[in-house]
Amino acid sequence: MPMLDVYAPKGTFSDKHALAKELAETIMRWEKVPAIPFFTDNTAAFIHELEPDSFSTAGGGSSSVRVHVTTNAGALNRDQQLGLVKDISALIAKAAKDASLAERTWVALTEAVPGGWAIGGHAYTNEEIVQTVRKLLGKD
Repeated sequence: MPMLDVYAPKGTFSDKHALAKELAETIMRWEKVPAIPFFTDNTAAFIHELEPDSFSTAGGGSSSVRVHVTTNAGALNRDQQLGLVKDISALIAKAAKDASLAERTWVALTEAVPGGWAIGGHAYTNEEIVQTVRKLLGKD
């Protein structure tokens, strides 16, 4: 279950909750997981607002957005990575009402190691996630 952390200058987004929901739905779509509570209740995006003077590019700018995406290992193939990054950048720009922000949106994709993904007090391996979902879908 992916987590997205968005770091942006304060005031960039007028509806942070809507953006967070849309980002969470987007990663689920790219991962091609079923819309069951195991995923919908555990896939989330967090919007972190920063004071503009709390970060800077080497050139002195502070109008960029950083999105850190964490998934379980192997969740995204190359086509999914490319599509997800494109969609995230577009969503950020749309939510900010600034088309140019897509060019200043940095997306970092990170994979949790097997067993490095925990929900409800259990650190899941990829195989355990698959087994749990199969059981929830009645495919066991």
